[in-house]
Amino acid sequence: MKKTLFIAVQLAAAMFILPTQAAEPAAHAHAGNEPPHWGYEGDGAPERWGQLSPEFAMCGIGVNQTPINIEGALKAGVKPLQLDFKNGPQTIVNNGHTVQVNVSGGSTLKMDGKTFELQQFHFHTPSENLIEGKSFPLEAHFVFKNAEGELAVLALMFQDGKANAQLEEIWKAMPKEKGDPMALPKEVNAHALLPKSLAYYRFSGSLTTPPCTEGVRWLVLKEATHISKEQVAQFAAVVHQRNNRPVQPLHGRVIVE
Repeated sequence: MKKTLFIAVQLAAAMFILPTQAAEPAAHAHAGNEPPHWGYEGDGAPERWGQLSPEFAMCGIGVNQTPINIEGALKAGVKPLQLDFKNGPQTIVNNGHTVQVNVSGGSTLKMDGKTFELQQFHFHTPSENLIEGKSFPLEAHFVFKNAEGELAVLALMFQDGKANAQLEEIWKAMPKEKGDPMALPKEVNAHALLPKSLAYYRFSGSLTTPPCTEGVRWLVLKEATHISKEQVAQFAAVVHQRNNRPVQPLHGRVIVE
């Protein structure tokens, strides 16, 4: 009976996340000072993020951190994704940690009776989340935010294959160095990046970069799309070979599908 109750509580946590004021990763700088340096190697590596600043403490003490290894998901009959992508101006930026495409308003994800609006999408190599222990060459994160500041992230895996035409438009404009956002010459159809099947896993997690804020709704698509080895190498050269946080402990969380 106790075990059944525990699973029920964890299932509820995976499906309905308590509201949190989830901030954007770059927003937690010291007042009047430069934000603490963090990265993926050396003194600013992921295992040290929680020690770099009080604002980053959750990176070290959080118990609902992302990424994770997705395995043992419970079949909970999750609802189909309600995505509505709109066309509009886009900018591209190398922020020193990834290459990010900022989008104009109007593209939405509806879930839990709330509407989340797409803010941006960016990339990690190799993938941050694993599926049944498998790593992928590239992972995209589509970051949505609602009026209360809550975040939802839709993750898409890329596997080795032919060149990806939609990615190519981003790669052509990809800034080689950190700098300010620039207009993307040719608009990228974000929906066209997604695979045919939108079946997904869901769990409660966090931002995968400092400040590692928890309370983020995570949706990871089961079906991967394709990318060429050359495209992966191009991106890896820009982010200095890798920009993925290691897998974090589940701490009893339940993954649903």
